[in-house]
Amino acid sequence: MFQSRSFKTLAAVVAVAAAYVVGGKLGLRLANVNPSATVVWPPAGIALAAFLVIGYRVWPVILVAAFMVNLTTAGNAATSLGIATGNTLEAAVGAYLVNRFAHGGEVFDREENIFRFAILAGMSSTVVSATIGVTCLALSGFADWSQYGAIWSEWWMGDMIGILVVAPPLVLWSTRPVRLWTGRISEPAVLFLGLMLIGLGVFGGLIPSTAATMLLSGIAIWGTLYGFGPFIRQSPHQSILLLQAFTGLMSVMTLAVAALVKQHRQVEEDLRRLAVSDSLTGLANHRRFIEVLDEEVQRSQRTNRPFAVVMLDLDDLKSINDRHGHLVGNRALCRLADILRASCRSIDTAARFGGDEFGMILVETETQAARGVAQRVCEQLAVEAEVPSLSASAGVAVYPRDGERVDRLLQAADRGLYEMKNSNRGGTLVVRAALAGHAPSVHPSPDSIRG
Repeated sequence: MFQSRSFKTLAAVVAVAAAYVVGGKLGLRLANVNPSATVVWPPAGIALAAFLVIGYRVWPVILVAAFMVNLTTAGNAATSLGIATGNTLEAAVGAYLVNRFAHGGEVFDREENIFRFAILAGMSSTVVSATIGVTCLALSGFADWSQYGAIWSEWWMGDMIGILVVAPPLVLWSTRPVRLWTGRISEPAVLFLGLMLIGLGVFGGLIPSTAATMLLSGIAIWGTLYGFGPFIRQSPHQSILLLQAFTGLMSVMTLAVAALVKQHRQVEEDLRRLAVSDSLTGLANHRRFIEVLDEEVQRSQRTNRPFAVVMLDLDDLKSINDRHGHLVGNRALCRLADILRASCRSIDTAARFGGDEFGMILVETETQAARGVAQRVCEQLAVEAEVPSLSASAGVAVYPRDGERVDRLLQAADRGLYEMKNSNRGGTLVVRAALAGHAPSVHPSPDSIRG
């Protein structure tokens, strides 16, 4: 008896944790103003139902599950722990209020208790999680204080919807088991299941569509063989023919629609990529470069950490086009783009700013390190064996020392670029002098580099 009860408790705990994590990941796919705030948050209802049905001793399970969901979404361990604490306190406070003022697990027996549930659990306890969660995000720099109200309201509404929609059926199913498969609801249940499986197959992709088709076909075959379902006719032969026609048509249509949806998503992805990338080099385009600059300015204002902007210009591109043709000129742009891409970390951004100008945004980088990156890019380009030989000029600006606005930061980087370009006019490539500010290291420049 004791072992059976312990096994049931363990199963319930595992089910709660799994449901919380899965519900959290699904809910966060609807995030809008911040990756951690979503339009609907199902785990809020799952956690409240667990507290009402299992009791307050379930709090460690909710805390760990919430921590895992937030840690794998955005932020660091400290931020995730703070948000998880808020999620757990929300459920505990909601359960206490419902138990104290709305008859606990019997809350849905009377109309007045349902209204109390909506006010106490849905509208009041959710203030706890929203306040703690958004404050943790803002303090750690993962949310802007100017957006506090917008994030808080979406967080609060998402938790409220999760509690009002998810908690009631879970509490009722857990406290009042009923025989679900009755003649009155069997056909609607099968229809609903079928729609769910088809939706999973169509919008989940080709692989889930084949699994959904197989499962739905198995349900149809099993029901027909046991004498119930929409394919039953007086003649068994007619029933089998209808069943075969259904499964065959469903398989073809589901796969066709799934393929169409996949093609549509690929087109959308291509359009999104083209909107922020340069079609020739594959780097970010001017629009994306400015967007990232604005984002880095805001992040730097929150964290008080600098970042660097490097502007580069491919020297004498017009001469290369005139002498070798535009295909070689395009290849020259791609050669510089490849070096920039290899010189960037995953958190940095390399972009084609326009024409023969390129830019790099180096996150949390000081002046000396940024100059070192620009120097290595210029040197790698100059020593390439591919013909024609190339050279580039570069300028560095660091936020906020060289400018607290995007336009001033770019102007500062441009000034450094043209100083380097002017210092190279004599037929030599001066890299270290222009960027590092000490005695120049002069590299002979072939005639193909300088005219």
